Amino acid sequence: MYITEGIQALLPNVTSYRRELHQMPELGLEEIQTAAYLREKLQSFGINEIYPMIETGTIAVLRSEKPGKTIAFRTDIDALPVTEETGVAFASPIKGKMHACGHDGHMATMLGFAEYLSQHPEVIQGTIVLLFQPAEEGPGGAQLMIDAGLIEKFGIEEIVGLHVFPGLPEGTIACRPEAMMARNGEIQITVKGTSAHGAQPHQGADAILASAAIIQGLHSIISRNLDPLSSAVLTFGKITGGEAMNIIPGKVQIEGTMRAFDDQIYDTMTERIDLLAREIAKGYGCQAEVYFNHMYRVVDNEPKMVEVLQQIAGASYIETPPLMLAEDFSMYQQVVPGLFFFVGTGNEKKGYIHPLHSGKMNFDEKNLLNGIVCYVELIEWLNKGENT
Repeated sequence: MYITEGIQALLPNVTSYRRELHQMPELGLEEIQTAAYLREKLQSFGINEIYPMIETGTIAVLRSEKPGKTIAFRTDIDALPVTEETGVAFASPIKGKMHACGHDGHMATMLGFAEYLSQHPEVIQGTIVLLFQPAEEGPGGAQLMIDAGLIEKFGIEEIVGLHVFPGLPEGTIACRPEAMMARNGEIQITVKGTSAHGAQPHQGADAILASAAIIQGLHSIISRNLDPLSSAVLTFGKITGGEAMNIIPGKVQIEGTMRAFDDQIYDTMTERIDLLAREIAKGYGCQAEVYFNHMYRVVDNEPKMVEVLQQIAGASYIETPPLMLAEDFSMYQQVVPGLFFFVGTGNEKKGYIHPLHSGKMNFDEKNLLNGIVCYVELIEWLNKGENT
């Protein structure tokens, strides 16, 4: 993958964009300062078509007289409720908020891309839609944008997105056709029993004991209700309940996540979780209420678009295995063909080894240029055959 002089020249600006955005982390649908920053930069590039959407979302449109598709490029803009531990000079000044998932890098990539296109309008074919989307981490800004009429208003035919990835070495571009990232959902189980003194357990119904049995029982779904060749994950990461060590609690809350690459597998898990939780609770004299928050779908890459990316990246390309991580970019792929890929940022010597969502996650901004190269090249490659 070759970085031209024009794109290499963007590095100082891209670095500044990333570090300035890193110092203004805002959670989903609260990205007011971020949106103002992005819109000001887009205007400074001379881009005239800039539209707000769902308040903190921003759409920028660049058009060409050359025929071609309407291709959208998407970046997420929200931060995470994470306390930064990097120790860098440009660290988040807000305790408990950090761009720990690389969205600052995604925005800087998109701004660099927009700046390049404004300087080189001859690169543009058809219509390019730059989509700055809020709330990827929750509650799911992609679906909100779709519901607001994004696809129809701008006539989007294909969509492209990327994610920095510290689990891959610097200089690599990783993708795979079809299912690349999992469908996910959140689970909340409320177990209701009867409180009693710990010395007189027979007078109550122990919600903690029932909860323990529910958690153990639900883990049998993966091993006994699904095809052994199917991939799925069920994890309970939070359990709360009780007031004192010698009191049997009357209520316990269990929270977890579920992941699968197949809708049928996902639906089977949903049905079994609901049934088993309620029935196991009954066996302990308790009641269980089960709530699901069905979030994002499978990131399902269009194979022809993946082939194009592979040709662009050349020797830098790696085919990633499917990952149980989730991304709301998948919601766009329910409507139009889409391509989502990883930009490797891992470097053990520099200490860039910490995973996404870690308070120590960091990367070298030079890697963002690889994303810009792919975006610029994709304009031509995705339009091949359209103009003949």
